[in-house]
Amino acid sequence: MSDFAFPSPVLVCDTGGTNVRFALSPSPGAGLGPIVHLITDDYPGLPEAIEAATPKLGARPQSMIVCGAGPVVGRELKLTNAPWVMDGPETARRAGLKQGLLLNDFEAQALSLPAIQPDWTRPIGALAFDGQGPQVILGPGTGLGIAALVEADGRFTPVSSEACHIDFGPVTDEEFALWPHLERAHGRITSESVLNGAGLARVHRARMMGLGRPDPHLEPPQVTAAAEADPKGEVADSVRLYWRIVARFAGDMAVTFVATGGVTLSGGVLPRVVDFLDDATFRAAFEAKAPVDALARRIPTRLIIRSDAVLAGMAAIAAAPDRYGIDYPSRGWV
Repeated sequence: MSDFAFPSPVLVCDTGGTNVRFALSPSPGAGLGPIVHLITDDYPGLPEAIEAATPKLGARPQSMIVCGAGPVVGRELKLTNAPWVMDGPETARRAGLKQGLLLNDFEAQALSLPAIQPDWTRPIGALAFDGQGPQVILGPGTGLGIAALVEADGRFTPVSSEACHIDFGPVTDEEFALWPHLERAHGRITSESVLNGAGLARVHRARMMGLGRPDPHLEPPQVTAAAEADPKGEVADSVRLYWRIVARFAGDMAVTFVATGGVTLSGGVLPRVVDFLDDATFRAAFEAKAPVDALARRIPTRLIIRSDAVLAGMAAIAAAPDRYGIDYPSRGWV
């Protein structure tokens, strides 16, 4: 156990290539205050965004936990899809913080799992979550994030993964028909290139071309809108196929980590197409993992539908840092 602490009020922040969200935790265990949404490109960096957000938060923070979509190197994080380079100690100095911590976005997502409340999620199938055993969280957005969480001696430790960059192939006859038409990313067909936001449009395009139809030239938001406009049309069928592919990849990650504690789906894409999720179809694809299908059938699945869940998870870290297996002395800002 350590004496590492995050003085209150604690600012929690989720940064991405497009949006940055802030909330204030006034004291350990207290609910979050109002969420402040800013546009990443409107600010040159994190310190300037903090200054813009602070008047809307109601109090000046004393410490901070921030996650970002990019790799953490020491006490610095470069956003993958934006020019921000977040320097922890420099941010603490400029914002007058007594302490701070940088997390990768899916490291933070994994660490947030113990704080997830049942009403923040939509169950997929009948199995209930009890948190007993390793857990996996994955989510498609601009990219595809994947991480695991394990518990030992009452402490939670995240396990990072780059499974988004593994080669990804077809399984069903329907997938074999569209795979030759899938647009490649970096010269490869990877799990990320099929399952991220752009992958939703790639799947529809390839499916249409596999049926001998012309390229529909739809961007991901247009795919979602067209599916909602005609739930029985071709675009909606492509979205349902996308869900089946998500399900079988989630099953792959479940057996990879022996995630008996459950698999949680998150990210910006899936909540937007949740109306096309069929539980029975999802579970059938998730569980088709012979010869370890019996293992897959024991693993519960769910989708996070609360957009600020990761902020609440970071506030939980600040409230009880000793519950989490983080090397605070080498990663803390002060």
